[in-house]
Amino acid sequence: MLAKGAKPNATDAVNAQDEIRHPLVLEFLGLRDEYSETDLEQGLIGHLESFLLELGNDLAFVGRQRRLRIDDVWYRVDLIFFHRRLRCLVIIDLKLGRFTHSDSGQMHMYLNYAREHWMQTNENPPIGVILCSSKGESLVRYATDALPNKLLVHEYLTALPNEKVLSIELAKSRRQLEQFKLEKVK
Repeated sequence: MLAKGAKPNATDAVNAQDEIRHPLVLEFLGLRDEYSETDLEQGLIGHLESFLLELGNDLAFVGRQRRLRIDDVWYRVDLIFFHRRLRCLVIIDLKLGRFTHSDSGQMHMYLNYAREHWMQTNENPPIGVILCSSKGESLVRYATDALPNKLLVHEYLTALPNEKVLSIELAKSRRQLEQFKLEKVK
């Protein structure tokens, strides 16, 4: 981390992928087996402190259902936060189902609008987070790679997974961490 008055190093850089947790465990919402996007959003707002802690540190709530108009059509952005360390808006779009390519197009539009109309001069460009119940890694890659906007697709869980699934995910994360360490040494 950057010490006060010291020159920044490349390793001091903060990035969105590291700052926003993945996946999010939203068990604290106590949602029924069947719920709507509105139920999900109202639950998150009702438990804002828990949701912010689950997302990570340094987030401040900016708004919900923020309206924007493009040409003669009105749109609503589900949730907007400001990340203090990243110094940017974080736009969150909630999806009940599996991630689709049209979700990334919608978020890309929101990010372009936010950059032009909501971003302050001393801020970094906004980032988008699509929270969905499931995703295909290949579709996420093809739908989001090479976009000029930083866009993350994260899954949420309404309950903690069972022990077997959890141990598989831990092993997968351990392998990824070891691979990351090897690449960093090279």
